[in-house]
Amino acid sequence: MTHPQLLIATYNRGKLLELRELLRELEFELRDLHSFPSTKVVAETGSTFAENATLKAMGYARQTGLMTLADDSGLEVRALGGSPGVQTARYAGDGASDAERIEKLLF
Repeated sequence: MTHPQLLIATYNRGKLLELRELLRELEFELRDLHSFPSTKVVAETGSTFAENATLKAMGYARQTGLMTLADDSGLEVRALGGSPGVQTARYAGDGASDAERIEKLLF
């Protein structure tokens, strides 16, 4: 018997493993975006984490035809007025590592 597929809208293998553990009791075959190399990146143009997650879930579901689970997260620092928020991944510049992002926030 085959299980229905659920796309986890990420290229992050760690996130896929984490969600696989959280959803282990559900009978889904979890896939990530590595399984769909022809998909176009969905722009995260929302002003909130929820809006960006919705954009990604809908955009990748349309492209793949699969049920899709997406999330968006980041840091909201009270001393910075809630920044960087949805800009966390780009806060230290394109291509910055997680360590570089943290360093930029701290120093």
